[in-house]
Amino acid sequence: MRKNTGKIKNAAEARRYRRKLSIRKKINGTADRPRLCVYRSNKNITIQVIDDNAQQTLFSVQTYGKNAVGTGSNKDGAKVVGAAVAEGLKGKSISTAVFDRNGYKYHGVVAAFVDAVRENGIQI
Repeated sequence: MRKNTGKIKNAAEARRYRRKLSIRKKINGTADRPRLCVYRSNKNITIQVIDDNAQQTLFSVQTYGKNAVGTGSNKDGAKVVGAAVAEGLKGKSISTAVFDRNGYKYHGVVAAFVDAVRENGIQI
């Protein structure tokens, strides 16, 4: 992974990037236990389910585009996206996953997403 810590001018983005690198050092997704990587913007949420050993994305769910699920980057949208991710994992007969919060604090929308995935039967 290319590290561009010195090039980020915004202090908040630099802190998030530092947290992201620290998290990615410690976790790794496999075919049996993929990595759930969350990206949150002010308007949308994107989740990728990733197998790091094969270096491929198994599937993704987002709140925009042709196959949009839910609306917006709020707690309600995160719950709908979490339920859709859990359905996709069950469809691939995966019962456990590793959560990559991608440098975001475990609070609000990110926490609502993880709670929705757990409520639908996936162990994180």
